[in-house]
Amino acid sequence: MPLLQIDADATRRALPFPALIAALRRAFAESVHVPRRHVHEIAPADSTGESGTLLLMPAWVPGRHVGIKTVSIFAGNAARGVPVLHSTYMLHDATDGRPLALVDGDEITARRTAAASALAASFLARTDATRLCVVGAGRVASLLAEAMRAVRRIEHVTVWSRRASASAALAGRLRTQGFACDPATDLEAAVRGADIVSCATLSTAPLVRGAWLQSGTHLDLIGSFTPAMRESDAECFAKSRVFVDTQEAVEKSGDLLEAIRSGDFDPPAVQGTLAALCRGETQGRRSDDDITLFKSVGTALEDLAAAELVYAAACSLADAARGRH
Repeated sequence: MPLLQIDADATRRALPFPALIAALRRAFAESVHVPRRHVHEIAPADSTGESGTLLLMPAWVPGRHVGIKTVSIFAGNAARGVPVLHSTYMLHDATDGRPLALVDGDEITARRTAAASALAASFLARTDATRLCVVGAGRVASLLAEAMRAVRRIEHVTVWSRRASASAALAGRLRTQGFACDPATDLEAAVRGADIVSCATLSTAPLVRGAWLQSGTHLDLIGSFTPAMRESDAECFAKSRVFVDTQEAVEKSGDLLEAIRSGDFDPPAVQGTLAALCRGETQGRRSDDDITLFKSVGTALEDLAAAELVYAAACSLADAARGRH
């Protein structure tokens, strides 16, 4: 087959959350090779420009597929009304290196991120959890209710964002998806009233306070994927059973690093990774009274699992089209 070019719409259709969450669970349970991501600075063309950042995130399963996500981040784009981040995903055959598909990386990133949080919640949230608080109103935040609904019977969603207009807009979109949803102006009240609190922001200062977490709450922290970012205070870690997507979270997340610096959390207290949960090597929620916390920073394993789903769907469509002719 020729190289497939799969756009954002086709990528989205190929990644319904139930199937994507199941694919991530299989991927975390198996042996996937995931080198550390490469980070490169791109110097500006002249003194008036701004530098950019290039991320390269490879992963592979021997005998199956090799994939690499390329992410470019140019912060100065915001002032020009251009997206700050662009990404693409290139999938290859792992037996001979043939390029198979070029996939929309932005869609893969957003959906696999929300799906990973839902996968963690399937182990860590109470089985009777029905109330979700979403902190943030961006692209990933907009997907969290749909993702969580694939693993828990979510009946009511509260959305909080620093901009009330953004909270109201997302709440309106979620209502069209069948959720009972309200925007919130009081974050403390929204957190105290939720069974699952899921944060997807670019905050550099704590938003969620440990004092607000009630017995049985599951806290999901998606932002804070650099040392400078924070979504929660140290008390959230001190009073929770803490799980991470990978051990890189302990090195990269400002939330975890600050809790460690303050003496409120010790790295050996991490209860396990998402891989350990998926393999049954560590116990998730132990009782309805547990306060659980999941801190993610993202991993190329998730991108590969998503890209494989997209490629399989595209091949099925191509086979069906050939069969009609």
